[in-house]
Amino acid sequence: MHSQPMEPEFDAIVIGGSYAGMSAAMQLARARRRVLVIDAGQRRNRFASHSHGFLTQDGTEAAAIAAQGRAQLMNYPNVTWLEGLASSALPRVDGFAVTLATGETRSGSRLVLATGVADELPAVEGLRERWGSSVFHCPYCHGYELDAGNIGVLAVGALSMHHALMLPDWGKVTFFLNDAFEPDAAQLAALEARQVTIERTPVARIAGQADVVLVDGRVLPMAGLFVAPRMRDASPVARELGCAMEEGPAGRYVQTDAMKASSVPGVFCCGDMARAAGNVAFAVADGAMAGVAAHRSLIPQLHTA
Repeated sequence: MHSQPMEPEFDAIVIGGSYAGMSAAMQLARARRRVLVIDAGQRRNRFASHSHGFLTQDGTEAAAIAAQGRAQLMNYPNVTWLEGLASSALPRVDGFAVTLATGETRSGSRLVLATGVADELPAVEGLRERWGSSVFHCPYCHGYELDAGNIGVLAVGALSMHHALMLPDWGKVTFFLNDAFEPDAAQLAALEARQVTIERTPVARIAGQADVVLVDGRVLPMAGLFVAPRMRDASPVARELGCAMEEGPAGRYVQTDAMKASSVPGVFCCGDMARAAGNVAFAVADGAMAGVAAHRSLIPQLHTA
């Protein structure tokens, strides 16, 4: 006699406990489903002191938003929070088995991935130390606070043209090409029309608040500096599951449909790992959609009626 497979411990496992993951878990919790959140504690915006542009939370400490979200989520008794790193996930007959770095395994009928991305910054001395405080990537998140001052754009490639053309709405822009990009004639005309100053002398290092020190010794003080980092997966789980990927301007991300379903049945992806560009507001919205979609997928009658 063959024993029957055990029912999964959870209706859904959410890997990633930042804004998108908590938002997804909230929808599932409110549907009275058993939810496990596995979080490695590495929010992408952990380097930024404050969050901007998120309605009702504009100017709030980023960590405070995350802490409040977790506190509200944990008011639901059907939610379990596990601090740890999910190292792998495998499909099984009735859902998925998620293995943690400790070797511990948890099972769930559905999987919501909100594992985020890691930013790869150019190798310029002093840049990484100022990431999130005076070096940024999102004008909508940080541009206004620079008080229309001098703004630098550090080129990493053609993508930096977007920064250079957008940022004059927030201040006086200097575009540091740094041997990483050379505008063509049309691009030069566009930059001139936006009154962007072009600096071709390479950058030696970043000092002070956001002072750009050039290799010829000149120092150009900036109120803030913008750079477009390359993004890479913060977790291998989506790739190991076989989720289809898309190539965006800044790196690869998971391909999803309008309901945040991935190409792998039962796997939903949300937040920065599943969009070409993001912020806290986008992450929360994505997570809500993924949580709702994961819940709906658990109701067979919705798909047979």
